[in-house]
Amino acid sequence: MPAVAALLDSRAALGALRRSLPRGSAPVVACRSTSGLERVVSSRLLEVIVLGPIAARRLDLAALKARYPAIPVVAYGILRSEDSELLLGWNRLPLAAVLVEGVDDPVAGDLVLRHSVSARRRAALGDAPRLLRLTEPLQRATWDRLIRAGGRPPRAARLARDIGVSREHLSRQFGAGGAPNLKRVADLLSVLAALSLLANPGYTVNQVARLLRFSTPSHLRAMVRRITDLGLPEAQKLGERDVLSRFLRSGARSRA
Repeated sequence: MPAVAALLDSRAALGALRRSLPRGSAPVVACRSTSGLERVVSSRLLEVIVLGPIAARRLDLAALKARYPAIPVVAYGILRSEDSELLLGWNRLPLAAVLVEGVDDPVAGDLVLRHSVSARRRAALGDAPRLLRLTEPLQRATWDRLIRAGGRPPRAARLARDIGVSREHLSRQFGAGGAPNLKRVADLLSVLAALSLLANPGYTVNQVARLLRFSTPSHLRAMVRRITDLGLPEAQKLGERDVLSRFLRSGARSRA
């Protein structure tokens, strides 16, 4: 499950962030140092990075953003009038949002998640259910669970158990009415997650395959080609909408 990486200036801010996150959302991984944050970024699937102002000064934030531009960064902490230059620097990077400790505490978690990787993907694919012909309540409920997963979507058996139907019923009903079958849509979202990660120069193909639980990098490359009809280097130039368009044009049903 993707996580929220937090390097904050106080335990109070960390506690407020954890308390204000919606139930069932990404867990918070607390980092104690800049090197600890770097280890988490390189080894965990992340939704967003949250930094305190003091921590942000200790970190080469411009270098972090250059290596991981597709991971949103939110600042959260105590800000004073003398921090105007710091705020201008954040605006130039830019950061996704700036939250003030003591003011935004009750809604910090909700505000952080609004800028997460998953939230951005949901916004980019807002009309995907219509284009994929997912019109029935079961299809829409399944899509919501698929896209909320952040990384690779859960397997059909897990989805069926969460929704309260059998795996066979879910698979049969999800593909009804001309919609793609469940596996094909799950593969589409897996490819979108992989391409989002590969937009970060700090990640190699091997790291992305490991983070998304592909058996091998070759497995990842093969799935990208099945979904986009392109090799991985060419697919990396596509946005979410481009990937969806190629998916629809190439035939959304599973192929042997």
